[in-house]
This record gives sequence, structure tokens and C-alpha cells, in this order.
Amino acid sequence: MSELNDGDFEKISKLVYELCGINLHEGKKELVKARLGKRLREGDYKSFKHYFNYVTTNEGKDELITMIDSISTNLTSFFREESHFIRLRSIITAMLEKSGSRDFVPRFNVWSAGCSTGEEPYTIAITIKEAAKARQLDARIFATDISTRVLQVAQTGIYPEDRVKRIDNSILGKYFQMGTGRSKGYFRIKKDLKDMITFERFNLMNQFSTDFNFDVIFCRNVMIYFDKYTQSRLVDKYYNSLKKDGYFFVGHSESLTGLTHSFKYIEPSVYQK
Repeated sequence: MSELNDGDFEKISKLVYELCGINLHEGKKELVKARLGKRLREGDYKSFKHYFNYVTTNEGKDELITMIDSISTNLTSFFREESHFIRLRSIITAMLEKSGSRDFVPRFNVWSAGCSTGEEPYTIAITIKEAAKARQLDARIFATDISTRVLQVAQTGIYPEDRVKRIDNSILGKYFQMGTGRSKGYFRIKKDLKDMITFERFNLMNQFSTDFNFDVIFCRNVMIYFDKYTQSRLVDKYYNSLKKDGYFFVGHSESLTGLTHSFKYIEPSVYQK
């Protein structure tokens, strides 16, 4: 495999940072070498320099997206960091109680930012359904990621058995279809759950739409890849994209400590506008 010298690593790191805010410090050099080395072999590029020069041309735009796909890390699971979904359930219950008449159908908008292969937004959808019970609720989930590869998995909504084995059987039976025949060992998300979610490729470094007006935003285990400056800018944009009293969830290993922000601290990894 071609060697990744410091100069080429610096150029790739700078490009990735400018495009999507991911901070590829020196400790990530081997990861970049391994993941992009595979692209070099598949695309028959002579060197990392040759590859970099190609992705920065107009002709290399599609490969640039593939490069970002290769570098971005996507680790997720159903009901990951479960306390967040317990909190989400209580938020929905309180909102429905406050809304009064059962004839009134409240609207509830959630953003799953950095949704990876879809386990998070589908877990959000299940939690909403379980919290609302027989009550009518117009719930919409906007699920985004920068990786087209993981979004394809998310939109398909089909998972191997080992990805769903920790889900309670009553939930599994209610919201998943078990595969048979050639699909045995796989589980498909049911249509009514999928219909709640809009999947879209979105770069968090882009300007947020002025139409964004969410009740809850999940951005978990995403900001750890950004430096403090990028984190502060992003948190500010999230704040402006929430309704008054809306909630913001970050990963259990993350916090807003050390960042300038306007959020009110609720509990570890949970904040409110």
C-alpha cells in the first residue's frame, strides 16, 4: 500500500475539516490510511496524493462523498443510551397531558442528527408510539447523516437478527416483520413506523433552514469528532432550531461544558432551551 506521508495527511485532514467539521488529528492518521487505502486499491489510484488531487476536481465530486463516507465513523444500536428514551417518553406524556382535549392532535417534531444506519430514529419512533398509546399524535422525525452509505441502510430498514436481539419481544413483534425463506434471520421495520421518518443527507456544517422548529433534537456521539470552535457554532445553530422549552440530547460521553451556549442544564447529556 502507498504510504500516507505527513503532507498528504495534512491536506486530507484540512479538506475533511472544511467540508464536514471532523477533526482528524495526528492520532487518526492510521485510521485515514486504512480506510482510504481501500479506496486507493479499488479505484486504482497511484498514491494518496493522486487520490487527493482527484477528489478536489469537479470530476471527483462523487468520490469525495465516498471519501467522507469512508472516514466518518458510524457506531449505533437500538435503544442505545436508554435513559434518553425514558426521558423522551416523559416529554411526550407531559405534552399530551398539557394539550387537553383528545380531539386535538398535537404536532411533535424530532431531529435525529447523525442518524447513521437508522437505529436511533427508529427507536425514537417506537418511543413516540409507545408514549402516545391510543392518543392521536402527528409526529415527524427528520433523520440526517453525511454518509450516503449508512442512509441507504437506514431507508431500507432491514436489520440482521444480531442487531435486534436486545429488543424486548413485545416491541419486536409490534414494530418489526420477521423475515422468512431467503430473508430468514432479518427483521424489517413496519411501514407505519417508516412513514414517520424522512431520511436525508445533510452536512451539519451547512446553514440550517429557517424552517427548522423542533421539539427535540438528538445529536449524540457526533460532536466528539469536532473541535471546540466547531462544537460551539453547532450548538448555537441547534439552539436556534428548537422551539421554546425544546430539548437537546447529546451522547453520554459528551457535555456542553467549556462551550458558550444558552441551554439550560437538565441532567447529564440533556439540555433545554
